[in-house]
Amino acid sequence: MLAEQFRKGEIKRGEKSYMKRYQQKNVSDINLEDYLGEYEGSRATVDDMFFDCGRRKESLNGVWHYAVDQYDTCLRQHWFEERYQDGNGFTLPVDYSFNEWPTMNLPCCWNTEKEMFLLYEGSMVFTRTFRYTDMETAHTGKKERVFLKIGAANYICRVFLNKQYIGMHRGGSTPAYFEVTDALQTENRILIQVDSARRPEQVPTENTDWFNYGGIYRDIELIRVPATYIKQFRIALVPDGTFSKIKARIRLSDDGNMQSANVPGTAPLSAELRIPELNILVKIPLSDGYGELVIDAAPELWSPENPRLYDVFLTCSEDAVSDTVGFREIRVRGREILLNGRPIYLRGISCHEESVANGKALTDEERLETIRLAKEMNCNFMRLAHYPHDERMAKLADREGLLLWEEIPVYWAIRFTREATYEDAENQLKEMICRDWNRASVIIWSVGNENADSDERLAFMKRLADCAHAADDTRMVSAACLVSMDKLAIADRLAEYLDIIGLNEYFGWYSPDFDQLPQLFANSAPSKPVIITEFGADAMPEHHGTIQDKGTEEYQAYVYERQVETLRDIDYVKGTTPWILYDFRCPRRTSVIQGYYNRKGLLPPDKKYKKPAFYILQKYYQDRQ
Repeated sequence: MLAEQFRKGEIKRGEKSYMKRYQQKNVSDINLEDYLGEYEGSRATVDDMFFDCGRRKESLNGVWHYAVDQYDTCLRQHWFEERYQDGNGFTLPVDYSFNEWPTMNLPCCWNTEKEMFLLYEGSMVFTRTFRYTDMETAHTGKKERVFLKIGAANYICRVFLNKQYIGMHRGGSTPAYFEVTDALQTENRILIQVDSARRPEQVPTENTDWFNYGGIYRDIELIRVPATYIKQFRIALVPDGTFSKIKARIRLSDDGNMQSANVPGTAPLSAELRIPELNILVKIPLSDGYGELVIDAAPELWSPENPRLYDVFLTCSEDAVSDTVGFREIRVRGREILLNGRPIYLRGISCHEESVANGKALTDEERLETIRLAKEMNCNFMRLAHYPHDERMAKLADREGLLLWEEIPVYWAIRFTREATYEDAENQLKEMICRDWNRASVIIWSVGNENADSDERLAFMKRLADCAHAADDTRMVSAACLVSMDKLAIADRLAEYLDIIGLNEYFGWYSPDFDQLPQLFANSAPSKPVIITEFGADAMPEHHGTIQDKGTEEYQAYVYERQVETLRDIDYVKGTTPWILYDFRCPRRTSVIQGYYNRKGLLPPDKKYKKPAFYILQKYYQDRQ
């Protein structure tokens, strides 16, 4: 268009230099190789997270315009700048039309929205407009701060607001927080680019045993807070065996603006903690923006049989938050796991976050269905594999009475020697711990799954285990380890740094000789409790045959019978989470009995039918109560 205008004389000679510059700019866009470098800054990490329970939130869920952007043209050409015209009045060609794009309801996984997107991996761009009014400043004259929270976007998301780059986040299963205070206007356009591509340097890496759902699949919210706000609030039973002390910790976002301790005539700054049902109303003194207090109390202890919860309220100056928490103690003593001072056997099941209709974007009804099915099987425990599930799952487990193992996706062949990969894993671990620290249901942090025992892996995983211990002294740390087939024993060197040893073993399936299973236990002498984090066998729903026919319900049931017969007599095994509650999508699984699903589930993908092995595990757990 510009060239034609110039040929016809519509562009004056003084403007030739502009056209040349514009053409050069276009050439630089299409020839730029390192176009992602400028978007690596302003990375959202655990340091940007803050306590948001009980806060006022404004949802940005709903209708968003979207475009598939396989070639990352949005990032290459800076679509967010909306360069429809330059300073000289020239209309520029554009490769987008935000308001004419099709729409999608977020949160969702795009793979379940249209059949053509089922196997799509790569970049998609989402955009919408919204209005914003600074209510606090208008009413009180005090400036408020505003944050955007994206509950989860797989794997990388980049946020743009009103022609500005706001920041990016790595990690597809933990939340991202971005301050947008200075970028907000009355009328706003937000643009979020999501990249679901698998990469060998990421966490998880490019090869996994589950489906790679893309999208913004958890809530998108704006959260308004005062200029200085409560950044961290942690409350739990003191793990000293007395069950009579509660410890509360608070950290502010800023230790200066609210600090009045050095101002003559003012009282030292403090926060007020209320737990009405325990008749607790106390002040927590703050120094340099931090305070903690141990309170004598006798709460009714939380357990799966009695999931007692208390409403807790915290205020500090102009800020206030609240939560609903349970008080319990979990610890290890020798080979025993103690809940509230009593030995417990963890009757569990592993579970992915998936449904046929919604992919990873589960509804609360679907989460409750998962919990109900586990409890119907007499479970008191669930392993949430292989990544952090939605934070609402832990809140529902608090309410319904189900203990949880939560895990980060340090899965299989992570690049253990790459420092940036470790930093990504550590950040995801810290984000998971920060998010769910107050949840009574969560008793184990897992730092990974099925990594071969190499020196590089040991150093990587030890650092993660140490990090989890440093971040939380009220829970146990574990990992799902592999059997040492050379020694036919539990011999993973990582076990030294764990509180509980998780063990994946597939005797009767990948290791067909069942007689090796009791020999494995006889050859092992762990000083810590062991949870059998995986065992099982594939079974196509309602596919029948003999107990020698792999892929049949009869063979799966036979594996479960042999497994539980052996496990019931191993005194250091203190729990099991067989693989898995229901069948789930997996592109690696191409056989006729799989059909792109891992068929080790005790239910099919729609969860409408129970395979016979379900009832074998149900009976075993009934006997273990």
